[in-house]
Amino acid sequence: MTIQQTAFAHVRTGSAEERRAVVRAARVVFAREGWVHAQVADVAAESGLDQDTVTHYFQDKERLLLTVLLEGAASVAAALTVVAEDHLAEVTDLERDLVVLGHAWLTPLAAFPEHFAIVRHLGAEVTGWPAGVVEMWRTAGPRQATRELARRLGRLAERGLLDFGDPGEQGSGYDPDQAAERAAERFIQLVAGGVVQRSFHGALPLADYETDALVTAGVADFVRLYRPGTDR
Repeated sequence: MTIQQTAFAHVRTGSAEERRAVVRAARVVFAREGWVHAQVADVAAESGLDQDTVTHYFQDKERLLLTVLLEGAASVAAALTVVAEDHLAEVTDLERDLVVLGHAWLTPLAAFPEHFAIVRHLGAEVTGWPAGVVEMWRTAGPRQATRELARRLGRLAERGLLDFGDPGEQGSGYDPDQAAERAAERFIQLVAGGVVQRSFHGALPLADYETDALVTAGVADFVRLYRPGTDR
């Protein structure tokens, strides 16, 4: 019996606990095996429950995957919302504080390793995943986190610390919320993107000095792009 099976063996007493055990086991299995190779029988074995119990809660592998992926995405998005709020509530030195935010933005890579292992599998198996799953993941995870970051960056723009563009130059169709969301996307790309790519979503963590160099350079680029008075 594996460590996970031992941990889950006591959960037979309650349906809610059994369902949580199935989801935890599915997360382990999908992180290890990916979508293509994982089987419901593997989830049952990992959970210490019989296969009929697993299919009682989730009829098939598709429903298991959707539940695991969306729960993980929501958890990561919630964690990043807290990060954005904590680090942008009081900004006294824009570039320094954004560097701190950039480092904090990367902490879910270590905090949710199984979720990001599933995301790595997604990159290799995406053409074979059930229709709509990737779009639902993007909505529940990356897009939600981006929107929450955009809200906080928008507050900095209202204070004059950032400039997302001149509404007068953009015409009547200018939308400050959309402008803030584009800036948030750019922040994530510039500041976190290099670390995420080079570490393969946290699978091969970078040395601290390399992470710091990438984050610092990304923030400098972001600030140059959105500093008030910048000629775009």
